Amino acid sequence: MLEGLKNHPFGVDAELERTVVLSYAAPVEELAALLPAFLEPDTINERWGFVAVAIVRTRNLRPSGFPLWCGQDFWLIGYRIFARYTNAKGRRLRGLYILGSETDRRRMVFLGNHFTHYRYGYKPMMTEQRSDGLSLRAHDGSLAVRVKDDGGSVALPADSVFADWTEARRFVGPLPFTFSHEVRKQCVLIVEGSRTDWHPRPVLVQEHHCDFVTRLGLSQLRLSNAFVIDRVPYHWKPGVMEPIAR
Repeated sequence: MLEGLKNHPFGVDAELERTVVLSYAAPVEELAALLPAFLEPDTINERWGFVAVAIVRTRNLRPSGFPLWCGQDFWLIGYRIFARYTNAKGRRLRGLYILGSETDRRRMVFLGNHFTHYRYGYKPMMTEQRSDGLSLRAHDGSLAVRVKDDGGSVALPADSVFADWTEARRFVGPLPFTFSHEVRKQCVLIVEGSRTDWHPRPVLVQEHHCDFVTRLGLSQLRLSNAFVIDRVPYHWKPGVMEPIAR
């Protein structure tokens, strides 16, 4: 029974006050090696897959139906691979595979690792939100991100694999599904999210450094897009477990 608690047994609500997403392109075959066999990378031109670093200021995260005062406020750094899964009915689901998560609240590490497979770790951070951007630095120097968001015209990152922002927009979400692997039971856990508003806008990346992504050992990493999204009410449904489609 305790093992089942990690499988998102209840719905969750939160406000994503500010979300900054940086997507890095990497060779598709190398990303495929990081995924369980039942998933495949979501690609462009069948050459590049994507690993995302999502920086999220989360407000009032709580079980669905609970009052706001029960909620948790924290910073979340999420490391995800864009992936696709074909279920037993032949439906193609587009979503994210969780590589790891970091937060500046020890309570969220405890709760996150008891109720999810999102692999939370504790990461003290220094953050500054301004009207024209955001900066975040981990105390241990393992992460630094600084973006400018002043409403001006923004060019794609110099090494981007995308032709334009319209193409890049496909890899900033929202992606409705998150996939986890229940190895012993040979099942996939699918968590579906929904939101009422999602309007990403491009931002200029002035600094980016991430040891977590570097340690993946990918032969090429090309920063390909960066977006910010503000004030999104978000809901996660209880997790659904199903046998892995063969």
